[in-house]
Amino acid sequence: LEDLNRTAAAYPSQRCVHELFEAQVRQAPEALAVVHEDERLSYGELNARANRLAHHLIALGVRPDQPVAICLERSPAMVVGVLAILKAGGAYLPLDPAYPCARLRQVVEDAAPRLLLADAAGRAALGPEALVDVSVVDLETATPAWAELPACDPEPRALGLTSRHLAYVIYTSGSTGTPKGVMVEHHNLVNLTAWHVQTFCRQRETCCALTAGVAFDASIWELWSALSNRSALLLSPRAAAGDPLLLLQWWCDQSLETAFLVTPLATTALEDKQINPTLEYLLIGGDRLQRVPSRLPSPLKLINNYGPTEVTVVATSGRLFSDNVVPHIGRPIANTRLYLLDGHGGPVPFGAVGELYIGGAGVARGYLNRPDLTAERFIASPFVEGDRLYKTGDLARYLPDGNLEFLGR
Repeated sequence: LEDLNRTAAAYPSQRCVHELFEAQVRQAPEALAVVHEDERLSYGELNARANRLAHHLIALGVRPDQPVAICLERSPAMVVGVLAILKAGGAYLPLDPAYPCARLRQVVEDAAPRLLLADAAGRAALGPEALVDVSVVDLETATPAWAELPACDPEPRALGLTSRHLAYVIYTSGSTGTPKGVMVEHHNLVNLTAWHVQTFCRQRETCCALTAGVAFDASIWELWSALSNRSALLLSPRAAAGDPLLLLQWWCDQSLETAFLVTPLATTALEDKQINPTLEYLLIGGDRLQRVPSRLPSPLKLINNYGPTEVTVVATSGRLFSDNVVPHIGRPIANTRLYLLDGHGGPVPFGAVGELYIGGAGVARGYLNRPDLTAERFIASPFVEGDRLYKTGDLARYLPDGNLEFLGR
């Protein structure tokens, strides 16, 4: 309860996540921010584009805690759109145009956003029926209405925006029931990015790849850990969309020091010896790792991560070695507390199997439009006054070295 949960670390809990990006803009506006095929944007250019769009969204009535949907192909315009929504005070709701139309409509009907940022691919994926009750802002237009608006940063306090407002709403996969919209606040995401930068990014102005799908919360981890650290965010080419092997080939050719791959793709890369040669840290997650590869190329460090969407992408993290018999999921990240409890809510003995409850800075606000389920899954902590715990439904146990073994549901 105490020793394994000593994870307190300083982080800018009063800041909004886009303010971390704006701080990098002020320090190095000429630094490279986004690369996609033949298009490149500096931090200054990206910020100016996002600001003009943000002022337009403010004029359209975007307010704090308001979900604004965004459905675009992977592109610099997508990054501009996400930034603009946050700068306007809203919370972005990422929709992947590669998803089936029925799934996208289900999300739109549940979240009921008043505004949608889209391109042609996004419109086509959603279909005309889903667009009836939403105002669409076309980010592909040649002469946007916001082109002449100010390029200055909107002031969060003037918008009434604080770090306790929503940064994004993202829907679960639905693998354990109906997809649910998880509401994540700025301070939740700021803790994640601060932990990532302090742990894996020893220098600025490196390169980070965005490989996860835009509606998978690992993409949020990739995006903000790059933009809050003055890294260049490398977007995979459109041809790699939906083709894991082509994506892996592109990924291997990039100059990367730290990168994420979803666990099945990382397993393929390790087994086929398709590892980026410049890589120091390979971060994996999103699925259970069945076994640790027998040989890990030096000097690669393989980092296994675990975290439900409800605790802001990552709750535990740990380095795996070839001689690890059990592919553990590490220990709690910064400002995160873990509890293995029995059916009566009491801690199980060290080494015994218990249900995993997670508390600390990453615990989301709850589920959009689901107050009953929020009350059931997000509970007051009996261990730390004022803390909230997320009841994961997952089973785990502590190994002798203090790392967690994930046992599934």
